[in-house]
Amino acid sequence: MGPTMFSQTAEYALRAMTCLGSRTGAPSTTEAIAQQARIPAGYLAKVMRDLVVAHLVTSQRGPNGGFLLALPAERISVLDIVNAVDPVQRIRTCPAGNPQHLGLCSLHARLDEAMAIIEAALRATTLAQVVAEQRDERVCERLRKVPPPPTVPPASAFGASDAA
Repeated sequence: MGPTMFSQTAEYALRAMTCLGSRTGAPSTTEAIAQQARIPAGYLAKVMRDLVVAHLVTSQRGPNGGFLLALPAERISVLDIVNAVDPVQRIRTCPAGNPQHLGLCSLHARLDEAMAIIEAALRATTLAQVVAEQRDERVCERLRKVPPPPTVPPASAFGASDAA
């Protein structure tokens, strides 16, 4: 996985919730989620516990047990999921502890503004939207397997290099 501004825990929570959001009705086991979302089962157990505590997921014990969304996917924001496992950190005071910075200096004020924009985007995106877009990606993946159209020969094939 490439660089990301979110922790591994938040990434795993988002993948697990996307997995649960794509299934309807029957509970999903930790093993099934781990396999589908490509998450180590041991790590996933901790993530799922945090999602249960945040009331985003319910768990059922027994032979037909597993995890289900606690709310409709339309009512769960990406921010809810991230904040359940690794809350977005806003800048409230000078990170350097400078006593002369009663408010935030311009640098940290700008960084906090950027975090506010990210927070708003995550709040505005629902799990249902992510699941729907993921389904669309599968269609795009099939389309990517179609051979590309023929390419135009390079300009040098037409003698453009001779003109110089």
